[in-house]
Amino acid sequence: MLSNKGKIWFNGQFVEWDEAKIHVLSHVVHYGSSVFEGIRCYKNREGSAIFRLEDHVRRLFDSAKIYMIDIPYTEEEICEAVIETVKINNLKECYIRPVVFRGHKELGVNPLNCPVEVVIAAWEWGSYLGQEALEEGVDVGVSTWRRMAPNTLPNMAKAGGNYLNSQLVKIEAIKHGYDEGIMLDYNGMVSEGSGENIFIVKDGELYTPPMSSSILPGITRDSVIKLAKEMDINVKEERIPREMLYIADELFFTGTAAEITP
Repeated sequence: MLSNKGKIWFNGQFVEWDEAKIHVLSHVVHYGSSVFEGIRCYKNREGSAIFRLEDHVRRLFDSAKIYMIDIPYTEEEICEAVIETVKINNLKECYIRPVVFRGHKELGVNPLNCPVEVVIAAWEWGSYLGQEALEEGVDVGVSTWRRMAPNTLPNMAKAGGNYLNSQLVKIEAIKHGYDEGIMLDYNGMVSEGSGENIFIVKDGELYTPPMSSSILPGITRDSVIKLAKEMDINVKEERIPREMLYIADELFFTGTAAEITP
């Protein structure tokens, strides 16, 4: 559940949660013209730490660049705003959502004359797929919906409009009795979940789809790859046929919201 209290960073100023509003004719409402990030802050022995903040903000700016959205702040300013948002809300552990979107001025597909607005919210949020999922795992099915081909929408961008594809996957999974769906790419190879990257464990090795399988370059995915290599676990980033899902020793999702979910 989302919080309904606290403060939200809105275009450089903090406003009350219920006052963070946009016009119904904002470009983003009609055309999905936004990019965003999901970031977690964890409590540790020294206080609290925001996990790979700079990497998340860099990806936010990369997503904006792909969609030709000029963010009116620097990466350093957004990083500082994220930290201040956590502090002002007195949060020890939380999920953080920076979102950059095209606001209200003109309607029509052309977004270039619409103002660019930036919002950062933070709230307490447990495991995305349920607390029991981290221990017991989740039920998944292969979706009939495929991940977008790279010449249709840019999969490297974490953009609001891109997630219409993910919504179809998630809705289908739930209606079929699953917790999550797995998408295949435009060539029928394994791509990712509706909001997570995927790893396969087989004979002591890790397999994960490459960038060419239309995946989002996940920050948690990158962390798992680096940690596995430090532990001398062989990691193969390669095209994965669907049947590998059925003969794998283990499968797990990775993502900021999902964390590591088997």
